[in-house]
Amino acid sequence: MNVGTEWLVDAEGCSAEALRDIETLRRVCDTVIRDLTLQVVGEPQWHQFAQPGGVTGLYLLTESHLACHTYPETGIATFNLYCCKTRPEWRWEERLTESLGATRVRVRFACRGEKAADESLSEQENVDHPSFEAKVSKLTSKREAVGQ
Repeated sequence: MNVGTEWLVDAEGCSAEALRDIETLRRVCDTVIRDLTLQVVGEPQWHQFAQPGGVTGLYLLTESHLACHTYPETGIATFNLYCCKTRPEWRWEERLTESLGATRVRVRFACRGEKAADESLSEQENVDHPSFEAKVSKLTSKREAVGQ
């Protein structure tokens, strides 16, 4: 049984000014939530780090969570969205290019639960302890190869 999908999004080449602006990032997250008809529980939490740092935002959702972390000093924003209910694709690349000035957006996803276990890596690969990112990238590549 698939118990959810997790999206890992890295946006690079972003405007440092946009990555320090809580309101800009709040609009991005609010748009994701609205477009995917997600339900926020309570108030989102935001933290502004001292200059030259960025911000961290977290939304608790009935479907799970949406987190945002920015690094203006490197032009990077990361987003993590986990949903326990199926959701349509969201145009991360287009939206983050428009709102943050991203020059490159990489979207990876992982199925969680039994379905993910069916797509697990071989025993030898697990012994080598690849990073979570490497595992997710490999699962995404396998999925793209079979046209899912």
